[in-house]
Amino acid sequence: MKTEGHYTYLLDDAYIHLAIAKNFALYDVWGMTKYQFSSTSSSPLFTYILSLLITLFGNNDQIPLYFNIIFSAGILYFLSTYYAQVLKGVKETVLGVLFTVFFIVLQINLLSGMEHVFQVFLFVVNIFCFSHKNQSKVALYGFYLSILLMGLVRFESMFYFVILAFMFALVRKWKDAILILLLGFIPIIAFCAYNYQQDGFFFPNSVVVKGTKLSLDSNIVQQLKVILLDNFLLNVSFYKVGVFPVLLCLIVVYRDFRVKNVQDVLKDNFLLIVFSLLMICHCMFADLKGHLRYEAYILTGFCMALIPKFKELFSDFRNYIKKEKLITILIAANAFLLIYKGGVAHKIMMGGGKNIYEQQVQSAKFLHQFYNNSKVVANDIGAICYYTNIHLLDIAGLGSVETIHFNEGKKKFDEKFGNFLTQYSTDNRYDIAVVYEGWLQGYVPAGWKKAAVVKIEEKVTVARLEVSIYSIDVRNLEQLKQNIKKFNWNKNVTVTIVD
Repeated sequence: MKTEGHYTYLLDDAYIHLAIAKNFALYDVWGMTKYQFSSTSSSPLFTYILSLLITLFGNNDQIPLYFNIIFSAGILYFLSTYYAQVLKGVKETVLGVLFTVFFIVLQINLLSGMEHVFQVFLFVVNIFCFSHKNQSKVALYGFYLSILLMGLVRFESMFYFVILAFMFALVRKWKDAILILLLGFIPIIAFCAYNYQQDGFFFPNSVVVKGTKLSLDSNIVQQLKVILLDNFLLNVSFYKVGVFPVLLCLIVVYRDFRVKNVQDVLKDNFLLIVFSLLMICHCMFADLKGHLRYEAYILTGFCMALIPKFKELFSDFRNYIKKEKLITILIAANAFLLIYKGGVAHKIMMGGGKNIYEQQVQSAKFLHQFYNNSKVVANDIGAICYYTNIHLLDIAGLGSVETIHFNEGKKKFDEKFGNFLTQYSTDNRYDIAVVYEGWLQGYVPAGWKKAAVVKIEEKVTVARLEVSIYSIDVRNLEQLKQNIKKFNWNKNVTVTIVD
């Protein structure tokens, strides 16, 4: 077995949620370790739900998998109901559901054990309720309840709130616009205020470190260049993921503009415009490079908005492709992307868990056996924090507020950070470091002594093939080497002791 009989998540990030959930459930500490607060989770609501489940059912690392299975079933239920009402046929409904599920690569999001299945579920419910909110009070409440929850599942939902409210304002539905902004942003503002009280930052560490920065200072020209060019117009991921759905929306909207007034165009193409703008905003200010997960909620919206517009394709395929050649080409391009992403997902599903097991989980087991309560410097922090009780300094800034300033805005490590790391790890008596040496950009503290290099065979979801283990307290260097030799490493891991 690739993971010795135990299911391992495809990304270390899943264990970040588990670590915080475990510490909150067992020790009442919202943090990567049980010793201090750290706002590492980018999905506070998902992590909080995991902590409740751990409280109820015990500390089981399979809980996120079971959670995602249940909510994936919920996604299938609402999609089936939605398409059945629109497409009016069993075969057509099945095709619509299958296209949506594989277009958003639901299978990989389910197995990743992260919040994206829950996020997609809320968007499916939201769009389903949006289509019925004028006919049913239950649907109206469902629409606003999903808005209330979205922001704390993923902070990118803020783009959706603003665009949705903007569109409602354009069609002169001011009450809806104001209510969306209030319900969407009040939970986010409340969490951010709490976060600020704890560590001095409004947003979780991951948002601060990985998010695109826009500030009205001397760097604004460079920041605008990054936002408009690097993140959007020159972003290869946008052309892989978002350009074809956006083009389909543009064609539908343009055709309507030729025969309808502006208000009717906005009402009839409401969601098409919303999700086109959402894709653009997400590209500019967030990220699409996340193993097919970050864009899943937007692509769900595209499917649910576009498929009803092309329902004739499902009922009269031959005549439709003859009549609508341009649209057929764009739909075929999306179908090709579906196949392409399916291939990428297959590779990740086959090798991702193996990667994490051989690198992060093996590191965690080693630390648990020999350094379970020690002070450790690290970068991939999920598994090592979930499976141990270490004290942590995270060089990437996700789990340690002390290093955020060196990482925010996607900064690279420099001499200043190297000096800080030397001083801080010495003053605070850290024991060992388990890090990607390449991430330190040549600024490994001179006082650290390398004990070993742990190498895996193939890189699928990990950042590097090699993890370096250093002794920070050089008096314990030989003991560290002996511990590395004693540990029963996985057979696919190559361990090289440094003489």
